Amino acid sequence: MTSAHPNDAQIRALYAQFLDGWNRRSGAAVAAAFADDGDIVGYDGTQHHGRLAIAADFRQIFASHQTATYISVIRSVRPVAPGVALLLAHAGMIPPGSSDIDPRFHTVHTVIAVDEGAGRWRISLLQATPAAWDQHPEARETLTQELRGLLAPR
Repeated sequence: MTSAHPNDAQIRALYAQFLDGWNRRSGAAVAAAFADDGDIVGYDGTQHHGRLAIAADFRQIFASHQTATYISVIRSVRPVAPGVALLLAHAGMIPPGSSDIDPRFHTVHTVIAVDEGAGRWRISLLQATPAAWDQHPEARETLTQELRGLLAPR
C-alpha cells in the first residue's frame, strides 16, 4: 500500500482546477493548472506542450467544438519523488445536449504534479487514456453508476 501524499489536498485542488477550466470551456483556465513546460496527452493521443500552447490550443478547441463535460473521482494521490506526485482519477463525460454520462467515453486521467516552490503545485503531465474495459464490462458499468451518483439530482 502506497501512502497518501502530504500535499494531497493541494494536488486534488489542482486537478479540480483543470476540470473546472475544461468544463467552463476556457483555454486560459485549463492552462493555468500547468507548469510552463507542462504537457497534455489527450483522449485521442494528441499532445499539447507548454502552458502557452495549451491555452491557445484549447481556446481553439473550445471555440470550434462542443466538448463534453467531465465528472470524475480521484482514486489516489501519492508521492513519486520529492516535489513530485502522481494522481490517478477516473472520469466520465457528459456529451453536449445530454444530462447523462456516456460510458463509451470513460477515461483514466494520470496526472504528474510538481512543486514549483513554496508549495505551488502545477501539472507537469496529464494523460487521458480511454477506459473502455472491453474485457470487463462490469467494471465499466460500476464506474458508470459511481459517476452517476456524483451528478446533482435532476
